Amino acid sequence: MPLWQIYHPPGVFEDAETKAALAADITKIYTNVGLPAFYVVIHFNTISPSNVYVGGEAKTTSPKPFIRIVIKHIAIRLDNTTDTYRRTAGMIDAALKPHIYDKDYDCEFHVEETERRLWKFNGLIPPEHMSEEHMVWVKENKPVPYKGAYWSAEKGHY
Repeated sequence: MPLWQIYHPPGVFEDAETKAALAADITKIYTNVGLPAFYVVIHFNTISPSNVYVGGEAKTTSPKPFIRIVIKHIAIRLDNTTDTYRRTAGMIDAALKPHIYDKDYDCEFHVEETERRLWKFNGLIPPEHMSEEHMVWVKENKPVPYKGAYWSAEKGHY
């Protein structure tokens, strides 16, 4: 699952249409590589500029909105090559461009890759990327039980 945490000042990403447009562009990054749309979770967090310090100074002194984005990837790991990282950052930049860069906002993002084995949906272990079970999740756009989806003591082995 990609989890995007977008921290922004008041007045930026405040209306549903603006949020939905950015969320749609972010979701396309992942559906274009075969992930189900429901994997993509985006949190918009409004933070007063008086609570954001960059270089020891509050962002209240800057005329530009400052957007900070924390992205966590869990579903699949990137190949550990500079080209793959640059291509991924480029896809993120393309999604952000009309919503942030073209508006001349200040923006910083980073991506973390976390351990897939500690990730579940509704108690189900997500299937391996592009497996038959994964393709069912893509088609249904929701978690669907499958053989091997449980390993907890509460659910037993499925």
